[in-house]
Amino acid sequence: MHWNIPNALTLLRIILIPVFVLVFYLPYEWSNTVSTAIFGLAALTDWLDGYLARRLKQLSVFGAFLDPVADKLMVAVALVLLVEANPTIVFTIPAAIIIGREIAISALREWMSEIGERTKVAVSIIGKVKTTAQMIAILLLLYDTSLGPLPTHDVGMVLMYVAATLTFWSMFVYLKAAWPLLSGKPAEE
Repeated sequence: MHWNIPNALTLLRIILIPVFVLVFYLPYEWSNTVSTAIFGLAALTDWLDGYLARRLKQLSVFGAFLDPVADKLMVAVALVLLVEANPTIVFTIPAAIIIGREIAISALREWMSEIGERTKVAVSIIGKVKTTAQMIAILLLLYDTSLGPLPTHDVGMVLMYVAATLTFWSMFVYLKAAWPLLSGKPAEE
């Protein structure tokens, strides 16, 4: 592994996961605010490590592997904690869609990579918009305290369903692109 700033930021994101969980469960009034800040820092490092890797020309195989793992772990942990704190079908459905899609698409990307077709399931603009909606939704739901007239919980839930819808749509797009290979049909050139 090559140590550089982007890889260090990715590792920081993974190290923040148990800290995030611990703070989330603390029985203090400020735990929502601090767990939101930790998740926000993790989301910021997600953007920053990719930006710096490209800008500083510090792309690495290790970073390419670990970055999406770190992202998915932090989001999955946050969603599980939110579902536990709000054990309703309203929370569970979008969380299950988001986590299920991440597992399915990660497996699809790994398989496509093994057969040399990884570019057919590269990250799309839909995925980027989904990720943005998802991150903002999680931040608002973790904070869970109105900001003046902004009902963070309600806005967070709307964005969670937007993210779940985009999650489902992007999964369909990826599966459609991979379908010729999955079904054993020759790929269209």
